[in-house]
Amino acid sequence: MTKNVLIRNAAAIVTCDESDNVYYDSDILIENGFIKEIGKGINAKDVEILNAEHKFVYPGLVNTHHHFFQTFVRNLTSIDYPNMLVVEWLDKIYKIFQVIDSDVIYYSSITAMADLLKHGCTCAFDHQYCFTKATGKSPVDRQMEAASLLGIRYHAGRGTNTLPRTKGSTIPDNMLETTDEFLQDCDRLISLYHDPKPGSMHQIVMAPCQPINSYPETFIGTVKMARDRAVRMHTHLGEGENVIMQERWGKRTLEWCEEIDFCGEDVWYAHCWEETPEEYKRMAEVGSGVAHCPTPAILGGFPILDLKSMKEAGVLLSLGCDGSATNDSSNLLDSLRIGYLMQTWHSKARNGCISAYDLLKIATVGGAKTLGRSDLGSLEPGKCADLFMINTDVPELAGALHDPKNIIPRVGLTGPVWLTMVGGKVVYQDHHLEGVNESELSRKGEEVCNRVLR
Repeated sequence: MTKNVLIRNAAAIVTCDESDNVYYDSDILIENGFIKEIGKGINAKDVEILNAEHKFVYPGLVNTHHHFFQTFVRNLTSIDYPNMLVVEWLDKIYKIFQVIDSDVIYYSSITAMADLLKHGCTCAFDHQYCFTKATGKSPVDRQMEAASLLGIRYHAGRGTNTLPRTKGSTIPDNMLETTDEFLQDCDRLISLYHDPKPGSMHQIVMAPCQPINSYPETFIGTVKMARDRAVRMHTHLGEGENVIMQERWGKRTLEWCEEIDFCGEDVWYAHCWEETPEEYKRMAEVGSGVAHCPTPAILGGFPILDLKSMKEAGVLLSLGCDGSATNDSSNLLDSLRIGYLMQTWHSKARNGCISAYDLLKIATVGGAKTLGRSDLGSLEPGKCADLFMINTDVPELAGALHDPKNIIPRVGLTGPVWLTMVGGKVVYQDHHLEGVNESELSRKGEEVCNRVLR
């Protein structure tokens, strides 16, 4: 059972609420995993006291696009993304992905989730489309097991690829499924894991990998089942496939999605660097969201999203790490910093820059809205006690503490945080994950990586 907690005397509490309130020298009372009260001098009985003196407190970051199964292909110069053509890179990397097994899924997920938690992320969505002969249908189950071990909120994107290479796909045939297989397993996973209640620790998202790698009926079936079962939908969009879609269907990818109703408030897309201002407006009109992934855009030399124009058009924005095949990291604070610097550079050529605090809200409130979580994303009474703290009592931050809202992206605070809390429970503090043997997990993960992938 979650203990009631009183966070006492925080130097600053950056709420990211609608009024952008910041509380100084204040407390947070947490009951049953939810925030009960924020203010000065709160008194409460039968609570665990957490001293937050010299600490800045922020809402937990929400990651809206990742591929945990790719974590064990980090730091491989043999598949060095920036120095390869995309076709060459895909050919090399899928030779590795084809041999992934259930243990790789489990330990690569633990590795990614641990990295996320240590850098302030409390809720993560993962786009899991790697289903091989060795994994069977187990990947999402193994990821749920990993998430429960570490205590992170987990939204599993059950992906798939159904179109063979002979018909234009980039996916090896032994990693394909049929549409029926995919829908049947989605039905199983939704029944087993999807919890829509406030405070939920796990949910399911239906997420075919991308339109160029599946039959239309895969997406059409997804729309029907997702709406019937009230779950959200996700896919890759606008990351270089539009030429292929126009050749194949005579239309751009967003239009293709719109025609089958794969759009709306229950849908968000990853990347979207090919989208036009007119398409921004169409996405905003129906409420479709965009997961911005800064790092792969830099590594691949892709266009920088005009977040200011998208924000002004009303597009719902969130932040994602993306997989380690195009990132080499699961540090969302790092993505926050990179995203901010990308926007500052971009502003010189365009219409000005969004603020560092805007980026923070994209990574918190925006992420929560994208996942349909009205109980997450900000620090205010009634919401989940998902938060992280940074220690400001260090010389390297002297002179920067006057602005807690902007300090993280502007100053570049990308290292491990001091504490991460999920639902009122401390899951990481002072360089240690709670309740697990980090050395044992690390050694076992390296062993599995060596045995299966190397």
